[in-house]
Amino acid sequence: MPELEVAGRRWTVTPASNLLDALNAGGCKVPYSCRAGSCHACMVRCLSGEPADAMPDALDRFQRAEGWRLSCQCLVVQDLVVEVFDPARDGLEAEVLDIHWPAADVLRLRLMPRRPLRYAAGQHLLLWNEAGVARPYSLASVPGLDDYLEFHLDCRKPGLFSDSARRLVPGDALRLGELHGGALHYDPDWDTRPLLLLGSGTGMAPLWGLLREALRHHHQGPIRVIHLAHEPGGHYLAEPLAELAAAHPGVDVRLITAAELAEVLAQFRLVSRQTIALLCGHPASVEEFARRLYLAGLPRNQLLADTFLTRDA
Repeated sequence: MPELEVAGRRWTVTPASNLLDALNAGGCKVPYSCRAGSCHACMVRCLSGEPADAMPDALDRFQRAEGWRLSCQCLVVQDLVVEVFDPARDGLEAEVLDIHWPAADVLRLRLMPRRPLRYAAGQHLLLWNEAGVARPYSLASVPGLDDYLEFHLDCRKPGLFSDSARRLVPGDALRLGELHGGALHYDPDWDTRPLLLLGSGTGMAPLWGLLREALRHHHQGPIRVIHLAHEPGGHYLAEPLAELAAAHPGVDVRLITAAELAEVLAQFRLVSRQTIALLCGHPASVEEFARRLYLAGLPRNQLLADTFLTRDA
């Protein structure tokens, strides 16, 4: 029976137990969100011993050399000494600069890190609150354009992180965890190719950043933006998107609701088979968008997608 040790406390676990589950069952409170190796919220450092890792390429070689592993993807097959991520020790402090509610249940949060953070549009970052609850959120800001970090939080449902976020005021502090690059990015080599940005809910957050990143690079191809909202009042970026479209004739914006989705997808046509599609949002919405794009003839390697596999409790 293998043993786990964390902060000097040891206990026995069933062989081949999931490391994340074993740590949480032992009271370690390791955060997680997707359990698919995507969000990186559950990173832990193995100080001694080696788990069986189903996704060894999910972290870069430097992180792996330091012992970091995604606990949701690891099985306990031998004795392990593990160090959990400590936001006070391992995280970067950031100050709340601004709180704004562009829609009833969408919080726009702007943070200023204590020291500069190098990132790219489309990446996501782990946010820790003062109670030690962590959740991954996509960056809506653009380096070089914004002098703050911006996040769009879906606060429709109650949860330990979203409930605390509702109480934030300017001057409060949060901790930043790992910065992770998902599938979404903008490549300047796409300069003349049509871009299609499809987002549902706050899945528009990284797409808002990528849209502005493309325009900053003077993108020449047409850009279509489609935002699917849960209800008519959920198009929280309607005004800034309209302003961008007015300033850039090549940008076309369409705002739709769930009731209109089937009709929009049925009528959807590609501008060109050279289109690059960037998708983000709830898994079901992304899957619907992707299926329609495949049927319309979009090559699979021209579709980049991130899904919000959220857990809030």
